Amino acid sequence: MEYLAGTYDVIVIGAGHAGCEAALAAARLGCSTLLLTLNMDNVALMPCNPSVGGPAKGHLVREIDALGGEMGVNADRTAIQIRTLNGGKGPAVHALRAQSDKRVYMAAMRQVLENQPNLELKQGTVDRLRVEKGRIQGVSTSTGGFFAAPAVVITTGTYLKGRVIIGSTTVTAGPNGQLAAMGLSGSLQELGLELGRFKTGTPPRLHKDSIDFAKLVVQPGDDKLSHFSFLPTYNPFLKGDPLRQIPCWLGYTTIETHAIIRENLHRSPLYSGIIEGTGPRYCPSIEDKVVRFAAKESHQLFLEPEGWDTKEMYIAGLSTSLPEDVQVKVLRSIPGLENVRIIRAGYAIEYDYIKPYQLGLSLGVKSIPGLFSAGQINGTSGYEEAAAQGLMAGINAALLAKGREPLILSRSDAYIGVLIDDLVTKGITEPYRVLTSRAEYRLVLRQDNADLRLTPLGRTVGLVSEERYRRFENKRELIEQEKRSLSKQSIGAQNAEFQACLKEKGSSELRGSISLLDLLRRPELSYRDLSPFFSEERQVDPEVTQQVEIQVKYEGYIDKQNAQIARFVKMEKRSLPEDIDYAQVSGLSTEGKQRLSSIRPLNLGQASRISGVTPADLSVLLVYLEQKRRGRG
Repeated sequence: MEYLAGTYDVIVIGAGHAGCEAALAAARLGCSTLLLTLNMDNVALMPCNPSVGGPAKGHLVREIDALGGEMGVNADRTAIQIRTLNGGKGPAVHALRAQSDKRVYMAAMRQVLENQPNLELKQGTVDRLRVEKGRIQGVSTSTGGFFAAPAVVITTGTYLKGRVIIGSTTVTAGPNGQLAAMGLSGSLQELGLELGRFKTGTPPRLHKDSIDFAKLVVQPGDDKLSHFSFLPTYNPFLKGDPLRQIPCWLGYTTIETHAIIRENLHRSPLYSGIIEGTGPRYCPSIEDKVVRFAAKESHQLFLEPEGWDTKEMYIAGLSTSLPEDVQVKVLRSIPGLENVRIIRAGYAIEYDYIKPYQLGLSLGVKSIPGLFSAGQINGTSGYEEAAAQGLMAGINAALLAKGREPLILSRSDAYIGVLIDDLVTKGITEPYRVLTSRAEYRLVLRQDNADLRLTPLGRTVGLVSEERYRRFENKRELIEQEKRSLSKQSIGAQNAEFQACLKEKGSSELRGSISLLDLLRRPELSYRDLSPFFSEERQVDPEVTQQVEIQVKYEGYIDKQNAQIARFVKMEKRSLPEDIDYAQVSGLSTEGKQRLSSIRPLNLGQASRISGVTPADLSVLLVYLEQKRRGRG
């Protein structure tokens, strides 16, 4: 017998990285929120690598933080190592990555959830969604409870009809041997949603004491501790001391490794037909890499500790679903792992996902008002992509419950906007991963300026706290003050010490007087080079000096990109009517009609990014809009 177990403003199904952000966002916006999870002991589980951030992913984490989300704060508090990647390249591709203690990360996030006002955390398996008169009404659990809400966010990750595969062994399960969610897929299909099947995988986990680290290359953390969060955070493990960080290690496969894999391809479920789902191109299994890149004699591996108080090591780059005995042989052919012991075998996992063309840019399901979807169920891969979607879906579920308009980030606003637009507009054929190359405005969408771009927006929505906003306003003012100060200070050719500095840096000597701001524009000079010549000694926050230097040095390029963004925004402002019948628009191609009817873009800019919509189709739409404007449509 079903009974009314509770009534809420927002219900979130699943407590992975997407679910945690969605539930916190809704609760912090004042909505009574229920977070349902299959297992209370696996809240914020990291079933794959023990790290947060990396190229493009680090941008997402900083954007989440700038909007008032939790992932960045939690990563800072639980990091065992922090490292800046691509530091030798331009600021657009700088990326922060933190190695996290998995168990501590989970415990810290659960503590935040349990202490969040307006939020209730419960264990339960959702089998069915209730929809009446075309709108979501709530969810039903396997134990008979019905929870009512006008807004529901699905964040079920890789658990929908999950199937774990190791060699010829298959088990109905979620990641790390957890329970799978078997009933919800059928309910989604009954509601008319189209599902697909994807596959992802994970490498074996190794016992630290069985590894010969002398044969591996050490990868220490940075000499200076960085942070994802723009708020001050305290890590009780690192205690502000970079020397307390735990190193990671680099290793490499060998010709022998590849030979073992080739000899056993007939036993690989990836090639025997056992695995049916499509896997991620940007994170292939080791057997897939050996086949696809047959000429390569070695592939890089990255050994990561899973925490402070565990012997378990993660070996990134060796994702596999080969039989366990083959996994042992493969590992022991790698220098440093000749005597390695496996703690957990690597595996592949197949799962159902919602094809994201059925979602709007708010991450709401177009056909069912009040229903939202976020995370790997939308066909993405990665903790960071999931958390970013969860934050946006949670915000928009709360705004809907309050009768407010949704928050939609465009491609020119944030990597989060790129991620969602790619999913909804362009569609996917494999698990999606965010990349810097996907962001056409990446010089403006840097990780260092995420707060300058998004904190005012988070404040407008109501998710950014008073404390965070005060800090943000102070930083913004300090940046402008510093630029004014540098523009007012000049240095002349008579300064022999500075002329010697210029010569040492390979910079042309001064012929007259020049401001420090103009000197900072020179590529070979840094803020640090100029600081000894300031008219007075002063302490300036490193985040402020970083912003000043980037803004000054790249001003010309940033101005060009802002001009491109202005043209992009102009296209985005050409709205398309919600009720337009594309089948009746004369002149559209057959594929264009089909794709436009399926995606139903909000504007001409979004229409231009739909695969199958041609420039000729856009011209037809422009004529159609002009006719509508003149009253002849």
